[in-house]
Parts: sequence; C-alpha cells; structure tokens
Amino acid sequence: MRYQYDFIVIGGGAAGLTASGMGANFGAKTLMIEAHKLGGDCTWTGCIPSKTLLHAAKLAASIKDAEAFGHESAKPLNFSSILKHVRKVRQEVYEEADDPEIYYNMGVEILFGKAHFIDAHSLSIQDEEKNTTKEVTGRYILVATGSKAFSPPIKGLDNVPYLTNESIFEIEEQPKRLTIIGGGPIGIEMAQAFQRLGTQVTVFDMQDRILMNDDEELAGMLLKRLKSEGIQFQLSAKVSEISKTEDGLVCVHAEVGGKNITTDGDALLVAVGRVANYQSLNLEAAGIHHTKKGITVNDRCKTNISHIYAVGDVTGRYQFTHMSEHMAKVATSNALVKIPMKIDTKNVPWSTYTDPELASVGATEKQLIEQGTTYKIYRFPYSKVDRAITDGDTDGMIKIFAKKWNGKILGATIYGKQASDLISEYALAMKNGVTLRNIADTIHPYPTYGLAVRRAADQWYIRNQSEWMSKLIKKVFRYQGTIPDLSDKDRII
Repeated sequence: MRYQYDFIVIGGGAAGLTASGMGANFGAKTLMIEAHKLGGDCTWTGCIPSKTLLHAAKLAASIKDAEAFGHESAKPLNFSSILKHVRKVRQEVYEEADDPEIYYNMGVEILFGKAHFIDAHSLSIQDEEKNTTKEVTGRYILVATGSKAFSPPIKGLDNVPYLTNESIFEIEEQPKRLTIIGGGPIGIEMAQAFQRLGTQVTVFDMQDRILMNDDEELAGMLLKRLKSEGIQFQLSAKVSEISKTEDGLVCVHAEVGGKNITTDGDALLVAVGRVANYQSLNLEAAGIHHTKKGITVNDRCKTNISHIYAVGDVTGRYQFTHMSEHMAKVATSNALVKIPMKIDTKNVPWSTYTDPELASVGATEKQLIEQGTTYKIYRFPYSKVDRAITDGDTDGMIKIFAKKWNGKILGATIYGKQASDLISEYALAMKNGVTLRNIADTIHPYPTYGLAVRRAADQWYIRNQSEWMSKLIKKVFRYQGTIPDLSDKDRII
C-alpha cells in the first residue's frame, strides 16, 4: 500500500522539529503537523522566556549588589520593558531556529491545525482558523504533542484568575505580591525571578522540601539561599481552597503545621506539574495504548502499534527539552533507518536555573539506597574553588556518588554557579565509562569553575590513600617527613 507520506510528525515542538529535520535528511517524504506555532513549549512558554526573565532578574540583583560598592543606579528596572524584552528574545529564537521557512527549505511539508487519528495510518487535520479539514496518510507516524500545565482539583481555583507557565510571560503589570503553588523547578525559578524584580513572593508546597527529585542536601542549600533573598515558604502545606476578595486579591487557604493560614496576593501562579497532551488525538481509533501519564512506549520509543512512535512529554517519561530531542533521535532512527537505538535512561541530566543553579545527572542518593547499591560520596565545596572566590560566588557544592575501588560514577549533583554546564562533564564521563580517576588525571585550565570537577575527582585519590602504603613508601625511600592523619575520611584537600 502506498501512503501520501513516508513520515508524519504530529507536533512542532523540540521533539517534532528534531524528528522532522531528521526525516527529511534521510530522504523520507515528511509532513509536520502543528496546532499553533512551531517551537512548542520551550520557545514560547518554557525554557526561552523563563531563562530570559531569570537573566533580567540576575541583572537586577547585581545592580543591588553594586550599590554596596558605591554604585548609584539611575532608576529601577521597568517590569513592562523586561517582559517586552522576554517576548522579543522569544521571537528572535523562533525566527532563528523554528521559522517554518527553515523546515520548508529542508524539504519538510508543514500543515497547521489539530490532528486526530482516523485509523492507524490516517489522520484528519482541522484548521479552525480557515475552517478546513484535510485527511492524510503516513507509512510511519510519530506523536510529539508535548504536555500542558496541570490544574489541581483545589476548591475555588476555577473561580479565580490564575497564571501558569503558559500565561505568566504575557502579563503587563508587575504584581506586588505573588503567591506560587508548587515548589518544583518552574515554581522555584519564577519565585526567585519575581522576588529579585521587586515582587514579594510566597511559595506553597505539600512536601516538606523543595525540588523533590533533587538531592535533599543540596536542595536544602538552595532553599536557604532563596529564604535569604526574602522569599517566604509554606512547606508541608495542604492547600484547601482558593478565593477572591472584593478588591481583587487572590487568597490561598491552607493548613500548615496544624494551623489554618490565609495568604493573599495580586496574582497566583499554579506550578504543580504538567500532563501529557494527547486527549484530542483519538488514540483509540489507531489502537494506541496509553495511561493517564501518557502514551505508552518502550525504550525504542515505539508504541504497541509497530509503525507508530511517541516521544517527549506526551509519553509521560521525561519532561526535559533535551530528552525530547534525544527521544526524537531514537525514534526516528528506529523507524526510518532501522538502527536499533534505545533511550539512554541512566545518564539523564537535569537542571534548575536559579542563581546558584542546581543540576544533577544519573542516580540520586535516594535511588541508590532504594536499589541497595554500594557507593561512596565525594564532595568538593565551592569555597575551595579559586575562581568562585575571585567572583564572590562561593555558595555551592559538588557531590558525586561513585564506586570506591574503581571510581565509577553512578550519579552527580552540583549546587553552584554554572552547575548546569559543569554537570555535562559528568554526563559525558558516565556515558563513556570515564572514572573519577580518569577525570583526576585530566588537565583542566586554571582558574575555572571546570577545575572544580577535577578537584572533586581528586578526592577519590585522597579517600583511597592507605596509611600502610604511605608508611611503606616512606620506609622504602627513607623519607623524613610526617605522614598526615588519614583517619579523617571526610577531609577535603
């Protein structure tokens, strides 16, 4: 049977763009279907606008720090101008990387509209703006429709205006007080950004800590830093109701520590996670298995229907742009060129882009304990990083989980400046079997933050130094010095 297209990609976000470009590059007649604009969540409501806003907030904090050295700022940063800048950067990224012309030139056909399955090889595309419907068929189909903000079932929430990551970058007026429900990456990043720009922020979360998927110790260091900047936290909070006052304030009612409290603010941001965006696809018509979490796929990104693949947020497996792109590469390679690739589930890095940043890769300490894996912890504080000292950014820690005897890295987490960049070195090491010993023996330039990666690896050598070996060396070579106390296994050199 002949189909109109060799490869149909549903969704024009990070995963869909990657898959479509690869499909055209392999010579497959490729169609990409997008409901709104190319670029997806990352370009329009996620990574790009949030990091631009965080950068502006960091500049605002730097100006305040400079005032301690006698600098006099002419005037405070204008919130409306900052949001205009955020939207300008977002548009620039779209034009440079996501504009349809780029993909037309690659050979990718693009149709705008909402798609749903008619059967396992056929799709209907409805363009509501043009009031048209078109049917297409494809030999291979890849679903990359992403995710959307989750609205929790809190009493009264539907009766008040509230923001999500999909709307917060469209506001024009800066809230004097912002309440955030959710202590995950989105909530924490926006909390610091708005606090630094002059908004009083209060964060509610049902857990007793922030960033539950990150290392508890290092997330605690970040929490302490955020509190020092003036952000208020209500943790272990059971939010029971949302209401609105006559003068337009949004109130959050919660139970914290056995007491009922109410916090009001000019705006409310709900950041309690995301849900897979597949409800309108009519998956049943194609016989595609799915759960509430998302479309079910194996490690080759294949669904239960052999020619249909799904990648990115819609699978419910990972909610990172870089993993969406990785899964797109895996799926497209399996589908079109039959290269038996699998998702790399062991070396997944992630980062929260606060200041300082918090980044991790591989297994967390909690996971290692649950798995019964034996490991040692190797630490190195930013207070011993010369570049951090010169920059005045010594708030940070590198923490590595590795095997004692061979230095095999099982996971790593970094809290500190440039953590999201430094974590890549550990991701590369883990992927390619590079041990702490190998890193320690590799020359790193001085003075850099990257040198901290090597010095953290040096701790493996130090911790494995044995007293009897040192005594033997001293005796054989008749050295006159004193062997240091090696009993303190927590010493850092």
